[in-house]
Amino acid sequence: MRQNNADLFSQCTALTGSIASGKSTVASMLVELGAHLVDTDLIAREIVKPGTPALVKIVEAFGPEVLFTDGNLNRETVRGLIINDPQKKSILNSITHPYINRIVFDEMQHFSGLNDCKPIIIDVPLLFEVGWHTWFQKVILVYVPYEIQIKRLMARDSLDELTAKKTIAAQMDIEKKKEMSTYIINNSGNIAETKEQVNVTYNEIVGLLNL
Repeated sequence: MRQNNADLFSQCTALTGSIASGKSTVASMLVELGAHLVDTDLIAREIVKPGTPALVKIVEAFGPEVLFTDGNLNRETVRGLIINDPQKKSILNSITHPYINRIVFDEMQHFSGLNDCKPIIIDVPLLFEVGWHTWFQKVILVYVPYEIQIKRLMARDSLDELTAKKTIAAQMDIEKKKEMSTYIINNSGNIAETKEQVNVTYNEIVGLLNL
């Protein structure tokens, strides 16, 4: 991503969390309040659709076994390949990140050009892991304690406890993310409690934009 455009990044707020923290729920709440959302996970899915240059490179790097019979990328297979192999993870990132970065930057420019004083939220699941947090002045973290992460991940993905722990361990410790974030949304309670925190955070960000 083009880091020389500090003004553009200063207008945007990064949103992140850890797996099973409920980040997507918070993203939806922010959009309901009026924020513009750039969803990097959605973009990551778009750039690996059949026929795209990124998918061709992924198949070249990891073999045809990463594809379903219909030509779509089997994300679970890819995740299994990289979860315990930093080198393969690095190869995958080197393929996908340039395509993702370009689209994210274009969408940021588009929303910035609207001049409507609405927050621009950049949803980046692995914000800290890939170093993107250094580009943003404001970071929202959707937080849940480790024990709740495990329980929710096991229930959501029908995983055993060992697999859930291994999956969470592949990401940065959420407590470290908490120390590096500007705003904390504690999503360990009920939906009303989360929504109240989102409202407060949204209004703070809007207030800063209007200074």
